[in-house]
Amino acid sequence: MPLSPKEIAQMIDHTLLKPDATEVQIVQLCQEAVAHHFWSVCVNPFWVPRVRRELDGTPVRICTVIGFPLGATSTRAKAAEAEQAIRDGAHELDMVLNVGALKSQNVQAVLDDIRAVVDIAKGKALVKVILETGLLTDAEKIKACQLSIEAGADFVKTSTGFGPGGATVADIALMRQTVGPHMGVKASGGVRDFQTALAMIDAGATRIGTSSGIAILSGTPSASETY
Repeated sequence: MPLSPKEIAQMIDHTLLKPDATEVQIVQLCQEAVAHHFWSVCVNPFWVPRVRRELDGTPVRICTVIGFPLGATSTRAKAAEAEQAIRDGAHELDMVLNVGALKSQNVQAVLDDIRAVVDIAKGKALVKVILETGLLTDAEKIKACQLSIEAGADFVKTSTGFGPGGATVADIALMRQTVGPHMGVKASGGVRDFQTALAMIDAGATRIGTSSGIAILSGTPSASETY
């Protein structure tokens, strides 16, 4: 049975992570999310208090990013950033995996990094682990998913939107196969139109991170996916 526009809207994190995003644009993002019934807005941590004020009294959730966009900050810094974001009003934390540690096969460092954020967020916010799939081999993607499960994360996510490449159907299928049916999988990066979003969902995505949510719902491709 095909998904309704409302069901698809409830799978979208309406995203604006550009470094030059202005307060006017952030407020507009929130207003669009309310109008189109998106699940959340996803913004940089600085904007979380402003978004909280704007979305007060609405069902739209607040998502922010941790260790963004490189994932190479210290574990202590990520934990502190997560704690502050939750205090400011974030309901969901999209943290960037330590890609360099993973590629160095320092799996304990990767596990500890994810777990530090999960421990801070427990009972307060969901944690999504951004793998930055464009930098990883399939074996590394599988290992990253396994470590995310072990650390207690709620979702795995493909991309930051600032790295090489974005979400692919093949990566979503691999991630879904690895994590099983009960963990969230978020497709992010390059999801600009209805058909692409539907393909990601069919492959196993349960959330879509995009700045093109309105275009997706209207069935009209967006000229560019700008984070």
